[in-house]
Amino acid sequence: MPTYREQAVVLRTHKLGEADRIITLLSRGRGKVRAVARGVRRTSSKFGARLEPFSHVDLQLASGRSLDVVAQAESLDAFGDPLSADYPAWTAGQVMLETADRLVVEEGEPALQHYRLLVGALRALSGGTADGPRPASMVLDSYLLRALAVAGYAPSFRDCAHCGLEGPHTAFSPASGGVVCERCRPPGSARPSPETLELLGALLEGRWAATRDVGPRSAREASGLTSAFTAWHLDRSLRSMAHVER
Repeated sequence: MPTYREQAVVLRTHKLGEADRIITLLSRGRGKVRAVARGVRRTSSKFGARLEPFSHVDLQLASGRSLDVVAQAESLDAFGDPLSADYPAWTAGQVMLETADRLVVEEGEPALQHYRLLVGALRALSGGTADGPRPASMVLDSYLLRALAVAGYAPSFRDCAHCGLEGPHTAFSPASGGVVCERCRPPGSARPSPETLELLGALLEGRWAATRDVGPRSAREASGLTSAFTAWHLDRSLRSMAHVER
């Protein structure tokens, strides 16, 4: 079988038979890849520990009919080790892996931006951002906003997401795509503080220096809005995919 090399992050694994696993990967050049790791569950396996979720690996794979086969695995970053000692960071990382898995739908389609974003987010989660450590929830919020932007659902935190009227505006609607003006504001829209909207904009753009002195209230409010925005648009994306497949 022809072989190829890839760098990838392990998103999840499934047992196969008595000793094998199916590994779902987000790779640098081929997007999502599913491959069989033969004998990986045996204690004598040479690379079993390198193919756990959170592992960033350099792989040699053999092309197969339905699933590729892992022939060799070298560790690049063992993100799972530091995360396992920090429960908030671990749970944030799990959300990152699941989100990447859900946003990158088609197997074999290049998804370089998603790959780079996930590696960078896991690195910031386990070792700190370019401007020093940040709470796991803040790193997760930044990843979610940026991953949705890469997928085509970039939120607006200044100009009206519905009509484009120049901001700043004070109302926020996940269904509308971010902040909205008074004319476009749907009933029940949130009224976040200006500090919260500034924080969300910094997280979306990766401006970590601007997040140094954020208060806990703004951080909590930003997380709530990020969760609402993510839930709405991620579910919408999956519904659209299901409609296309039907």
